[in-house]
Amino acid sequence: MSPRPDATSRAALGRVLDHLGTTLLDLAAGDPGCAPDVGGVVIHDPLDEPALPPGALVLGVGVRGAAETCELLKRIAADGGAGLIVRAPAEVDDQVRRTVSETGTVLLGLVRGASWTQLTSLLRTLLAEGDVVPTEAETIGGVPAGDLFALANAISALLDAPITIEDRSSRVLAFSGRQDEADQSRVQTILGRQVPADYTRLLEQRGYFRELYRHERPVLIRAEAFGLPTVTRARQAIAVRAGDEILGSIWAAVAEPLPPAREQAFVEAAKLVALHLLRVRAGADVERRLRAELVSILLEGGPAAADAATRLGLAGRACVVAAVAAAAAAAGPEGSPAEGARELARFETARQQALDTLAVHLSAVHHGSVAALLGGVVYAVLPVDTSDEQAAERRVTTVLKEYLERTGATDLVGIGRIAPDLHAVPRSRQDADRVLRVLRRRRSRRTIASLSEVYAEALLIDVAAADGHSPSGPVAGLAEYDREHNSSLVETLAAWLDAFGDINAAAEAVHIHPNTFRYRLHRIAEIGDVDLGDTESRFALMLQLRLLGT
Repeated sequence: MSPRPDATSRAALGRVLDHLGTTLLDLAAGDPGCAPDVGGVVIHDPLDEPALPPGALVLGVGVRGAAETCELLKRIAADGGAGLIVRAPAEVDDQVRRTVSETGTVLLGLVRGASWTQLTSLLRTLLAEGDVVPTEAETIGGVPAGDLFALANAISALLDAPITIEDRSSRVLAFSGRQDEADQSRVQTILGRQVPADYTRLLEQRGYFRELYRHERPVLIRAEAFGLPTVTRARQAIAVRAGDEILGSIWAAVAEPLPPAREQAFVEAAKLVALHLLRVRAGADVERRLRAELVSILLEGGPAAADAATRLGLAGRACVVAAVAAAAAAAGPEGSPAEGARELARFETARQQALDTLAVHLSAVHHGSVAALLGGVVYAVLPVDTSDEQAAERRVTTVLKEYLERTGATDLVGIGRIAPDLHAVPRSRQDADRVLRVLRRRRSRRTIASLSEVYAEALLIDVAAADGHSPSGPVAGLAEYDREHNSSLVETLAAWLDAFGDINAAAEAVHIHPNTFRYRLHRIAEIGDVDLGDTESRFALMLQLRLLGT
């Protein structure tokens, strides 16, 4: 086992069950009220057994059977631990009940379908009391937690073969030394940090991935099975799993099948890799959650904002808030409830990927920036030098334009005004949200803007919203006519106004013949009862179109 001492972060086991019970955890045996307060989350490692921190809650990944459960419960109690979590349904017999009663520990079951990663993240979030990134050293199996490259080299030495550790998408997470002993395909994989698409496609078509994920022992794939000149060595691979969840796989390039002793070492190594992957993913989740909480506090302002700014490294610095949202985020998912749920899940995944990509971009080109996903919108806080405010605004716009260009994203980006001090940060966030509202409503292809660039439209939308105003007059009448007759008079009017009355340009914009366009203008004047030659009328029509959101 590898502890993460959390002396300052403790929670009653009852509180843990209040938050996670029925959803993730079932009480299998024991009285939570009699158990010690939870003081740390520990992943069970059969190869590393140091003393546990007081109040340890142990995650029994791979622990099965009443005998193994009882043995582990006794060890947990001896070190003052709180309890053990195993995959449900937990095997509870008289021996388990007696052990729980004698030791004062609690046995919990992690419900089917829930992942150890998810549980670890939530538990550490409940226990976390401030640090975004834990500072305590942690080891699993004698290797620093999360150091997959050190682990890869250790496994390579055990197997006497070069290995790679890969995720479910065949992306290389880490690799060992001695890769020059493998073949050209392995070199390509290492250089690209991704298994080439033609290799993965072949493995999928021939069912090797299916066989790999179905077995708990290593699977041998001979070199000739690939049918590729770049593959001259066989591969022996094993799935990395935590309970029912497949986390990835380990691939060894071998000249001949591993002997039984090394094959068993491969099996044990896969369990160790699972613990490290869980720790890496859980740590990333906790960091993301805590950072999002700090950014949220900073953006909302209030008494806690100063502390949040200090912990984010933004204390005493002028900042600009930018809001990044999907262009279609304003519309809800259509179709059946199931389709809507899938669409929502895809949207949330896309937003999380956007956050990660933006965070990497900002760390590379605008040091000190922070970003977080709040309510479906990615907010970034960028520190700026206010000695030249215009230059600072241009710099922020350039950084965010580069993000859109490099990623090919179709997101909308709203940029707020410079916040010279901590108290102005919430206003900058409100500015960014106002710009997003304009970008979502406007007809142009613009995807990024600052408040100064769209101030008039933002002001119009704000005034209309505050007044409870809804579109009326000629434009509202034309919109109603379009709905009833499946026509495009509003679109025609908008194109004509945007083209400053140039019929040929406007007709080209909506892809119709100029004569057809002229006829539609005649119908607009007739149905809307409006004089298109009157300056005041045209201005009123433009305002109505903005209120209509076209």
